[in-house]
Amino acid sequence: MLGEKELVKLFPDFADLVQPSGIDLELDKIYVQKTGGSLIDNEKNLPEIEELDGPIYTLKPHTAYLASIKRKIKIPKGYTMLYLPRSTLLRSFISVQTAVGDPGFYGTLMFMIYNHGEFEYRIKSSDRIAQAVVFPVVGSGEYNGSYQEVEE
Repeated sequence: MLGEKELVKLFPDFADLVQPSGIDLELDKIYVQKTGGSLIDNEKNLPEIEELDGPIYTLKPHTAYLASIKRKIKIPKGYTMLYLPRSTLLRSFISVQTAVGDPGFYGTLMFMIYNHGEFEYRIKSSDRIAQAVVFPVVGSGEYNGSYQEVEE
């Protein structure tokens, strides 16, 4: 796992969000599901989503949402990211469900947020909701999947 000095070198655009062992990730927008989706024979049919009015969002009990993260991320070749929820959310009955960030990925991160509690939870854009932990990967290729965005 990489520490803050290495993280600042690799991710200078996130230097203000670097912690001793990871990079804090800030909420941008919250979305709700509008249609169903499917994954049959590895053919992705993602649900349609609708952006909620922000910048302050109210998460209803027992409800799933998608959250986009501010700032696009570029994971250098030879490194991978694991995303973990901030402990304040967990202590508030809110989970952040994530996936692995592959070497070479560039784009906007999307995570699922779920309110497991019995009460509404308020959150606002720019709140830190997850932390990216970075690990070196030996012998890796680069991500070339359908979520790859074109670098600006």
